Amino acid sequence: MKASENTLNQTLLAENVVDRCKKGDVRAFRELYDSYSAAMYNICLRMTNHVSDAEDILQEAFIQVYRSIEKLERGASLSAWIKRIVVNHCLNYLRKKKVYFEEVEDVEVSEDNGVDEVQFSWTVAAIKTAIDTLPTGYRTVLNLYLFENYSHREIAEMLGISESTAKTQYMRAKEKVRQIVNQQNLMN
Repeated sequence: MKASENTLNQTLLAENVVDRCKKGDVRAFRELYDSYSAAMYNICLRMTNHVSDAEDILQEAFIQVYRSIEKLERGASLSAWIKRIVVNHCLNYLRKKKVYFEEVEDVEVSEDNGVDEVQFSWTVAAIKTAIDTLPTGYRTVLNLYLFENYSHREIAEMLGISESTAKTQYMRAKEKVRQIVNQQNLMN
């Protein structure tokens, strides 16, 4: 019961802040920014892999949030709405950088869950480093799927690629991360 009460309280607080923002309360927008900016910055940083670009995108996204807050429907998830704006700004940035997503024909892709993780010393730092070194297309799909919880279909729609391409890019990214971490472990 406590978890549902906590969720209800968070929803009511978010609605209160949104209502105040819609009335032009600048302090309410500051509360909104303070509540969501750290998480949204992390999305920007994962997507762009550059601190200054992530900061710029975050700023632009929150300007859009401020200008568009009137469009947020009562009862809609504030965090999901802000996240969508942030992700769209990140994707627009990547499009301007002409990120290439390799199109593939319909390929059957199966998840390989048979990794013997005991033989590898997988640390958060090693995985983060490996993800950071991925080509931008792979990194983008991996981040959207793993960290932002978008489906392959949603990713395909956002990126203007086929669903099978999104799945393939994800599987290749995962394999590349494995290879990089394994190589790091061999060198240590």
